[in-house]
Amino acid sequence: MPQHKTLPDGVKRPGPRPLALHLATANLMLLSSFAAWPSARRVSPLWNPLLQPRLAALAPALAAVDPTEFSAALMRLAASRMVAMTGGMLRYRRHGWQRDLADPPPVWQEGSSRLLSYADDGIPLLLVPSLVNRAYILDLAEGQSLCRWLAGRGIRPVLLDWGMPGDTEQRFDLTAYIARLRRALAALHGHAGRPPILLGYCMGGNLALAAALQAPDDVAALALLATPWDFHAGGAHHAALVQSLAPALVPEQGPVPADAPAMLEVDVLQGFFWALDPFTALKKFTQFATLPPDSDAARRFVAMEDWLNDGVPLAGPVARECLLGWYGENTPPAGRWLVDGRPVRPQDWRKPALAVLPERDKLVPKEGAEAILSQLPQADRLDVPSGHIGMMVGPRAESGLWQPLADWLLRQAAAGPQAEQGEQKAATRRPQRKRKPVIKAQA
Repeated sequence: MPQHKTLPDGVKRPGPRPLALHLATANLMLLSSFAAWPSARRVSPLWNPLLQPRLAALAPALAAVDPTEFSAALMRLAASRMVAMTGGMLRYRRHGWQRDLADPPPVWQEGSSRLLSYADDGIPLLLVPSLVNRAYILDLAEGQSLCRWLAGRGIRPVLLDWGMPGDTEQRFDLTAYIARLRRALAALHGHAGRPPILLGYCMGGNLALAAALQAPDDVAALALLATPWDFHAGGAHHAALVQSLAPALVPEQGPVPADAPAMLEVDVLQGFFWALDPFTALKKFTQFATLPPDSDAARRFVAMEDWLNDGVPLAGPVARECLLGWYGENTPPAGRWLVDGRPVRPQDWRKPALAVLPERDKLVPKEGAEAILSQLPQADRLDVPSGHIGMMVGPRAESGLWQPLADWLLRQAAAGPQAEQGEQKAATRRPQRKRKPVIKAQA
């Protein structure tokens, strides 16, 4: 493990992004306690009904305290928590760990996108990440790389790195990106001599599903990891918040201007993620401040946080489809998400599929990802005892996701084309079976 070192004087990470929003949110929350406590001394119908019993129990104690002393104590506590959070942020910004993994040479390239192959042979597997974050979450660091771990187990992982949008990609909609994915699939199919298994992570799962439906001969099986489908299930308040913010931030027509600063675009997207849990920064950086700088936990935190802050600007047409269409109108489960003029229908995918559902996912509520299971005729299910990012690079990633995923991939390869064809024919004759977890992931 790399030893902790201090970055050169004046060198700091530009995060967490957007920094001003995180600081303002934490400050507002802490000061709200100072402003609200006098009214808590009496139970008011204005308070949340769920809080009123607790407030009633606290009322006698609050009535007995000296208001001046209590206000001063609250201010000291708020200040100490703000100091702890900002101290954690400064520790993060100056932490000496830096990602130093070299990318493998590309085996295919188009525009800003590349295929990176992590093995020379084995079961071909094309991994498709989201468009709004860097692809290297699947190859984050030593001991935190799904691609490198799979490469040593008879699998040939090939990562689709979408890259930074160039002049061409800034005009892309989802149909254009999915067409590029289909060309990458065809190239890997030809290079490997057999159709690859297609794996999509988060938004990449939506793209992978659409591409698989359009080019089934180029896909042997489909794995969807934390892929959102019903955007109003489990996190309806998130969808409502995004829906209310999106019209003011997403261009109504045309691509994002070519001269628009990337920093603004990325920070706008980070603002959407902030809206899912506005107090995350307060909690996680306060905790980070307590970790020994040389610890593995601190290194993992820095690696994940660096990736989170290394975002990718999103083309205007894609932003409209995702934020207004997916989150706002919930088009996918209603059959109204169209790619190249045709609806994306999971029920038309007749080959093997796997849906991976993190138990503690704040970005993609489990209910929203789980909704696709009822529409996939031959889907297995894997419940993972982690969060959206933790399942991929957290300390329990190998036991919780990597190993059961590898087992499933190897089983699909062992089944072969004849077994797949038999399953497709049987699926047309029988009712949908009840789905169970593939393997019980270790806690």
